Amino acid sequence: MDSTWGQWLLGLATVAGFFAAVAAGVALLIWAPLERPSGRPARWLPRLRQHATRANENLHRVRLPAPLTRRLERLARHPARLVVAGFAGAVVVGWALLMFPAATESGHAAGAVTALFTSTSAVCVTGLVIEDTGSYWSAFGEFIILGLIQIGGFGIMTMASLLGLLVAGRLRMRLQLGTQAETKAMGVGDVRRVVLGVLRISLLVEALVAATLTWRFADGYGLPWGRAVYLGVFHAVSAFNNAGFGLYPDSLMRFVGDPAICLPICAAVVIGGLGFPVLFELRRALRTPRKWSLHTAVTVRMTGALLAGGWVLITWAEWANTATLGRLGVPEKLLAGFTTAVMPRTAGFNSVDLAQMHDVTLLVNDVLMFIGGGSAGTAGGIKVTTFALLGFVILAEIRGEPSVHTRERRLPATIQRQALTIALLSIGLVMTATLAMLALTPFGLNQVLFEVTSAFATVGMTTGITPAVGTAGHLILIALMFIGRLGPVTAAAALALRHRTRRYELPEERTIVG
Repeated sequence: MDSTWGQWLLGLATVAGFFAAVAAGVALLIWAPLERPSGRPARWLPRLRQHATRANENLHRVRLPAPLTRRLERLARHPARLVVAGFAGAVVVGWALLMFPAATESGHAAGAVTALFTSTSAVCVTGLVIEDTGSYWSAFGEFIILGLIQIGGFGIMTMASLLGLLVAGRLRMRLQLGTQAETKAMGVGDVRRVVLGVLRISLLVEALVAATLTWRFADGYGLPWGRAVYLGVFHAVSAFNNAGFGLYPDSLMRFVGDPAICLPICAAVVIGGLGFPVLFELRRALRTPRKWSLHTAVTVRMTGALLAGGWVLITWAEWANTATLGRLGVPEKLLAGFTTAVMPRTAGFNSVDLAQMHDVTLLVNDVLMFIGGGSAGTAGGIKVTTFALLGFVILAEIRGEPSVHTRERRLPATIQRQALTIALLSIGLVMTATLAMLALTPFGLNQVLFEVTSAFATVGMTTGITPAVGTAGHLILIALMFIGRLGPVTAAAALALRHRTRRYELPEERTIVG
């Protein structure tokens, strides 16, 4: 389709159709009578019920093979598996849509690996790309990518639950459990409140950031208002969902000294990376930190410490580097250093050339990316709470204390084991992928480790080697993005739900440690 407006309309229609299909599927699964508060049914309800009942009967007539039915039933009993299946389904749908010829500027179908890589990166809110988003993909393709980012950041189970609430007004237990695994709701009864709260916060933050960016693009850079709105919305959604997709080939480098562009994007990244449970609690008790839960206190304080520490280290290391901060004035250096410290929260934008950074700066970014952001949010990594729990355990062991305490609370041993398991499994995965990439590509350790960590932590920052790692390297990065987005979430859910009672204990024997 040659017309840009035509491509936009086609993109909107496709995304709307995808959401409508999901809504219809959820409605059939969780259909319940809808009534007004007075108890009298609406006029349109009898006809809608009739159509829904007929569709439900037709659906039940479809007989799946018995082995497939048993597999689906086993899948539905495990919330973590439902989350994985939901994300995988979104990736496949995005893959198919991005392979349409209309999705590219050239009008030729994208390669299978390119489309799969882009779809995975969008759903997993990573931001790594093989082809430049703004020049390779058409308006239709960009709309698909934007929709996948929103679906991935919001959580495919959260989205399904929201659509179910809008259609049926209530949730079945099975869908509630699936949403609980994604949103980390504290109880099944809280899922409804969580999902609607997530929607309000997401729309509010994205709208505010989009409005600010739109004004700056139009007023400061002379762009037409239509183009400014499109750029503002795209970058706001990408920033809040920690995706890092941009429509400029140099990301934010052309805006390195512009606080009206960089700071709103940084704010959206930090807010989205805190995690929805933290945002809910901050909304209720922002001015009373003493009433914060342990999770909120740890997340906020660790986020602040990592941001401040990263800002200082990165700015100090790159202060005299003429290829990054050295050519800027002092205010611009401080702004660029802060922006660069925020983006390893798993956002993926960059306002300076990452390929020209010193090795020490790349290592600092590796650490920040691996830690990531808050739990149950749009950020990736092992999460700041996992990192903090490991620090509490080490501190207690150094002090010789038999149990771990913080903020007048004792941490259960199960939580400590979960944090240790997630951290060690993540380290093992990153190291294994790094070895494989070193063997398959001609790049050095610094570049490969940065790329692998960025993919696993769903950051999207790169030194520029993503298009050149070859098909095998792209497949490794696809696996890393998918596992990195879902691995910590599903592993934590699986470990929390898995509980076995040992009926006896074996004799104790110690090994030499250290």
